[in-house]
Amino acid sequence: MSVMQEFKDFAVKGNVIDLAVGVIIGGAFGKIVDSVVGDIIMPVVSKIFGGLDFSNYFIPLAGQTSAVLADAKKAGAVLAYGNFMTIALNFIILAFIIFMMVKQINRLKKDAPAAPPPATPEDVVLLREIRDSLKK
Repeated sequence: MSVMQEFKDFAVKGNVIDLAVGVIIGGAFGKIVDSVVGDIIMPVVSKIFGGLDFSNYFIPLAGQTSAVLADAKKAGAVLAYGNFMTIALNFIILAFIIFMMVKQINRLKKDAPAAPPPATPEDVVLLREIRDSLKK
């Protein structure tokens, strides 16, 4: 079998397609969560803590004096822990939302009714009848 044929067989399997769709939707969903955190949650948290902007929390490692992270990065290395806090909060919110979605999906999935026992083949039923009649 050629490499191209093997790749084609691999690529058209249902699980690979499902995984690709999941990754694409997950990327788009991640952007939505980034926006929710950056545009809605972090400004509220910032207001609660006195108007602080977490994205500009950093420790200059090259002696920068700028108060803005972008300018400090241009001047040298910085330890941007405020940006890390924002991304960590993004992750926590995303994980919580996914947890709640999975929880709801599992709740909506009703336990599938138990499958009836497999039907006994007709020849086995006939052999049992013969055996029972011989015992009499």
